[in-house]
Amino acid sequence: MAKTLSQTYRETIAPALCKTLGVKNVHALPRVKAIKINVGIGSYVVAGKDPEDIVKNVIAISGQKPVVTHARQAISNFKLKINMPSGVIVTLRGKRMYDFLTKLIHVVFPRIRDFRGISSKAFDGHGNYSIGLKE
Repeated sequence: MAKTLSQTYRETIAPALCKTLGVKNVHALPRVKAIKINVGIGSYVVAGKDPEDIVKNVIAISGQKPVVTHARQAISNFKLKINMPSGVIVTLRGKRMYDFLTKLIHVVFPRIRDFRGISSKAFDGHGNYSIGLKE
């Protein structure tokens, strides 16, 4: 049976990182804690469409029901009114997170046309990494 991503991290990657970074405590190493999937639906709702289609797609992608976020204030330039649905968000942790990450690495990225890898410049100052994908 093939090793999961979490097993590979614990058995292979973590000891190598300890040597490379000179860290003795395994808990001080960088690791993936959570994956958040965000979908902006503002223009979809402004067009008069029901956001349930997007919610169903996010459920299919993540295996977990997302939360529909609503606008806190009105912004006329974006045709956004108060309490209008503006996004869908789901947070993955644990086994679902590792399953999603495995599918992203082994299935999605190889199928992207002209994929040249992910940028190392997408990290913010707090260790978060952001990837944007189009339909």
